Amino acid sequence: MNAPTIPEIRDMRRTLDPYVVETPVWRWDNGDARRFFGADTEVLLKLELFQRTGTFKPRGALAVMLDLDKESLAKGVTAVSAGNHAIAVAYAARILGTSAKVVMPKTASPIRVARSREMGAEVVLVDDVGLAFSEVERIQREEGRTFVHPFEGPLTWLGTATVGLEFTEQVPELDAAIIPIGGGGLAAGMSAAVKQLRPTCAVFGVEPVGADTMSRSFRAGSPQSIDRVRSFADSLGAPYALPGSYELCREFVDEIVLVDDDALRDAMSLLFHSMKLAVEPAGAAATAALLGPLHARLLGKRVGVTVCGTNIDAAGFCAAVASASPIVGV
Repeated sequence: MNAPTIPEIRDMRRTLDPYVVETPVWRWDNGDARRFFGADTEVLLKLELFQRTGTFKPRGALAVMLDLDKESLAKGVTAVSAGNHAIAVAYAARILGTSAKVVMPKTASPIRVARSREMGAEVVLVDDVGLAFSEVERIQREEGRTFVHPFEGPLTWLGTATVGLEFTEQVPELDAAIIPIGGGGLAAGMSAAVKQLRPTCAVFGVEPVGADTMSRSFRAGSPQSIDRVRSFADSLGAPYALPGSYELCREFVDEIVLVDDDALRDAMSLLFHSMKLAVEPAGAAATAALLGPLHARLLGKRVGVTVCGTNIDAAGFCAAVASASPIVGV
């Protein structure tokens, strides 16, 4: 597997410049940070929740769609998603002047379905993910639309690598970077950029206990699947790993750690009360890893934490935070 090179990543960032924003980095420097992460630990938050559509996803979707010829682009695109990728593909289609037909399971968050429609996509709801992929294949075959994969493919990784490029340029000399893993598209691209620009930076992936496909793949030495997702972090709920993303993660991610749903809720609560950030469970995963399995190992280090998204409805967010443990003391 050929990793995206730094010149290629820089070129892609320039290509994406009219369509995405350079998301900010905030230093988490208050009493809560000193209490929970250690007085000498420097925590830097890469705020991809402030990206167009509320997640990092437009970077990969646009990288794929900007490469289409005029004829293919005119026929439109299609995608499978529980939400964030669908919204990103709809956004990309709208600004590039084409159409998107996205297939989503009926269990998808209503707010994500609504946002996809608001962006102009035609949304097809099906009973489950297996049927979703069958429906997308039918759409491709009958309508000639291009399938935009949610996490697999060289252009997708090139797009997500721009997050790592930005982060390392914004915060030189990171000791460690923590990246959420769902299907692995973000981690594959972002870790490739970070490791090539900062070889000494330790890169950690983080998965939910109930959606640990990449962890299983690392242990087995090949892409693995799970029978079903058992986590409320639906954005990280990929039922399988695929060869390309797996190979890049294997090359550039040093280690994967696991967090459970209670840890995700606690991290959501802490980010909200301490940094005033309302994030979806996936957006809290890296913070949960720093609070838990990586805490002792990263004491006194300069740590980059990827806050990858915020597409969650108010009721779901409030329920998650209300059920968190009272760790902040508010």
